Amino acid sequence: MGAILTLVEPVVVINKLGTSFFDMALTQTVYNQSLKATAGDSDRAQTLSSHFLLIQSVLSSVAAMLSIIPLSRMADRHGPKVFLVASQMGSVLGMFTLVIFMYCEVPLEFLYLGSLLHGLSGGGPMFWAGVAALASLSSEQGKRTLKLNIVDFCFGVAGVVGGLLSGYLYQMGPSILLLTAILVSVVALLYSVFALTDSRRSLSESEPLLAESENGKTMDRVSVGMLMSTMVLFMLGMVGAENVLQLYVLKPPLSWDSIWAGYGRAATSTMYLSSFIGVLGLFKVLGDTALTLLGIVSNCTGMAIMAFTVESWVYFLARGIMMFACVPMPTLRAMLSKNLHPQQYGRVFGLLQLVLAVTDLLSNVFFTSIYPLTLGWFSGFCFLLSCAISYISAIPIIIVYGENSFRSYYEILLGLTHEVSIM
Repeated sequence: MGAILTLVEPVVVINKLGTSFFDMALTQTVYNQSLKATAGDSDRAQTLSSHFLLIQSVLSSVAAMLSIIPLSRMADRHGPKVFLVASQMGSVLGMFTLVIFMYCEVPLEFLYLGSLLHGLSGGGPMFWAGVAALASLSSEQGKRTLKLNIVDFCFGVAGVVGGLLSGYLYQMGPSILLLTAILVSVVALLYSVFALTDSRRSLSESEPLLAESENGKTMDRVSVGMLMSTMVLFMLGMVGAENVLQLYVLKPPLSWDSIWAGYGRAATSTMYLSSFIGVLGLFKVLGDTALTLLGIVSNCTGMAIMAFTVESWVYFLARGIMMFACVPMPTLRAMLSKNLHPQQYGRVFGLLQLVLAVTDLLSNVFFTSIYPLTLGWFSGFCFLLSCAISYISAIPIIIVYGENSFRSYYEILLGLTHEVSIM
């Protein structure tokens, strides 16, 4: 029983269900309000919704940046569980602003307060910093890639279920969907506070770092910097385009309702499942670097096809090609943790999430600013741009692989030379 309570996966599953329901309620509410404001003009409604979600994202990201340093210090003293509890408290408080909007006559801009509350509590960046740190602490180095991909697999399963159910719950009533989201999120928060335990492995049990050698510390910094660069570039191309895609499917020629939007979210979350199966089957054959590159190619190819989506089946075809798109981030986090001492997890993962929060902000600002400008001539342009940026993320990890291979060959050559000199 004690071992089960050290697992972070239940928190990920329950939290994802809650946020899936809330995201559907929020997106549909904002878009419907925009349609009313524009007298049914879908292009203008897309522009207004995009502008609103951009400001919301900026507020949440900037607030999260302000909270990362104090939360990281608290995590150093009390453990990474602090990240989970704080971020989920802010998430629940933020959801209540949508309740107030639905039942009281307040302007749409009131919802910005929810984003601010969520951000000041750490938001998504701190939630995932806590998840990554707790998952790394509870796993051995050799199994860490698999462990973090299991976490993403659980996230994907919850996303599929949440995506499928959210559309139907919205049809029953927006308030039913929203209240269900709050109830589920509260359950996740209570589990984190009262059930989840912070399992820390003894420092004497820690494995040697991957890049340990005569100049190990220098190589560590280089590897950590390159791995972070890969994550930053991959997210820069992916996050903003995915957010734009949620609006893209609501306008002609697709014109999806809440049911089809739920199917689309479920298909997106299915990528976590297919990515996990890919890691499970290919990890021993390919290794971390090749798996990451496979995921980058899968994501970029699917996003390029998404740019030309004019029918629903093309969308789902593109999602099928993106079956390994969720492999890179957990695999890169596992590679990063292998280059760190366990005592550094909270601080470094907190720093990483700060960098990723800035990247998330820049990506959303960039793509949501470009998208309205392309509606008149080629609304899929953002997805081609996403493909190009994400492909660049392959360069740093190829450099890391090349340096590690060169160092290994050099050490082998030195060993052979030493043996020959003895003979």
